[in-house]
Amino acid sequence: MSNILDLQNHVAMISGAGQGIGRAIALGFAQNGAKGVVVNDYHLDRAEATAEMVRAAGCEALPVQCDVTDLDAVKDMVKQGEAAFGQIDIMINNAGNAGPSVPDRTGLPFWETEPEDWAKWIDTNLYGVLNCSRATVAGMVERGFGRVINIISDAGRVGEPHLVPYSAAKGGAASFTRALAKATAKKGVTVNNVAIGAVETDALAGIMAQPERFAKMVRVYPIGRIGQPEEVANMVVFLCSAAGEWITGQTYPVNGGYSTAM
Repeated sequence: MSNILDLQNHVAMISGAGQGIGRAIALGFAQNGAKGVVVNDYHLDRAEATAEMVRAAGCEALPVQCDVTDLDAVKDMVKQGEAAFGQIDIMINNAGNAGPSVPDRTGLPFWETEPEDWAKWIDTNLYGVLNCSRATVAGMVERGFGRVINIISDAGRVGEPHLVPYSAAKGGAASFTRALAKATAKKGVTVNNVAIGAVETDALAGIMAQPERFAKMVRVYPIGRIGQPEEVANMVVFLCSAAGEWITGQTYPVNGGYSTAM
């Protein structure tokens, strides 16, 4: 029986793939026969570590250090990927949070923050998505095939009172997805969102080390636990495969029931 999730001959670029969800997505592509993966991270050593894992799974990989908030750097990364693999036909915009650093004033009420507090959230989660999409979609349109998946957050769907600029940026990325999907649908390119809740990654290590706080977090998930990176990767692989070719402009929550969509 053939694998309906087969990604043979496809090349993916995954931003923020040096750890966590991005790494799981890279391995998901490798395990489903992708031709190659461009592994992006702000830290080259993390990108290289993921690339080694991808190669061990039987897929070619190119680690590239790049700040996705810098369009010129992103364009150069795409050129490197095209030189290595010939094309990039799948773009996974996964880089998120506040980029490589956490703002000093995280947790303040929005009305006590300033534009410099908002910038890292908006630059990574909105402009990073625009930059990587801008640098890759033209080639997809020219070839008549492409997939763009934007990893957003339930914060962008329902709002997170302690992360107002982040919620705004993720909501903006979600709307960008819907607009780009309509613009590219007749060109053979699909564009979708995967909206995530709390997932067990390094970003949650601090909360997970506090049993009472972590238990309070888990209580809002009807399934009774937080997610695993591989569970997000599974949805991404599905949407990028032939099984998802008639789906575009949609948002798929992978969130243990934290919020619902209809």
